[in-house]
Amino acid sequence: MRAGRVFAYGAAAGLLGDHLLGDPRRGHPVAVFGRAAAAVEKVLWRDHRGWGALHTTVCAGSAVALGAVAESCLRRSRAASVALTAAATWAVVGGTSLAREARAVGRALESGDVEAARARLPHLCGRDPQALDADGIARAVVESVAENTSDAVVGALVWGAIGGVPGLVGFRAVNTLDAMVGHKSARYRRYGWASARLDDVAGWPGARLTAVLAAVAGGEPRGAVRAWRADAGRHPSPNAGPVEASFAGALGVRLGGTLSYGGRVEHRPVLNRAGRSVAVRDIERAVRLSKRVGLLALGVSAAARLMVKGRTS
Repeated sequence: MRAGRVFAYGAAAGLLGDHLLGDPRRGHPVAVFGRAAAAVEKVLWRDHRGWGALHTTVCAGSAVALGAVAESCLRRSRAASVALTAAATWAVVGGTSLAREARAVGRALESGDVEAARARLPHLCGRDPQALDADGIARAVVESVAENTSDAVVGALVWGAIGGVPGLVGFRAVNTLDAMVGHKSARYRRYGWASARLDDVAGWPGARLTAVLAAVAGGEPRGAVRAWRADAGRHPSPNAGPVEASFAGALGVRLGGTLSYGGRVEHRPVLNRAGRSVAVRDIERAVRLSKRVGLLALGVSAAARLMVKGRTS
């Protein structure tokens, strides 16, 4: 039972820390990991899947090992273990930063300053902002809030419940590597293959829990489930599909469609075709739904950890 309580108390404290403090402007642990991973890439890069898999193993494996060593060293002290879990949770979740950036774009759109919104959008996603009008920017923000609720909050809590501190830091390491090398550019099509596939596997449980909780916490549970079942499988991402479809149904809006990444145009399936077009006001609705989902995910993850550890103690 002790390990379950350590995670429950530590994760709650870490999520509260994220709510109160957000991410630091400098010296964030994830940024430090990113610089280390980039240094490893300089040494290992070859246009080959095997070398990319080695890069993934070295970087993600080192993060997990560091978390395991820290957890083991502090295991005898409950207070220290809770503090370590809280620090790790604060470091890997990013709900407050996600909400702050989404609302910044929303405020710019509400004031009619589309250029300011375009300038801010890259803080949230990799879309080409110059190709988007105000409604397109709003849709991109809602989709980013949905996807990052899973990646930046729920997925980390799920893996924390499964593996404690090593699970927390390991998930964030894998997610960060995917963002760095997992995209299908000429440089990373083969080298980033392992990172992208590992991120798909690691993100699977968090994405499904996010979709379920969005249906529970949203205003249209039946619509969320209906959109998830009908449309998620048509999305090119196995994890973003359920999350975005469930958010679309819960908010009563349409997501997906034509978008542009770095000059490359993609025609994605429409999610929740029966919904209306995204409006600027839906950005705030999506942020509030994201926060509710994060709190529910904390409760579910902590309860699951307590039950499992209670049975094994």
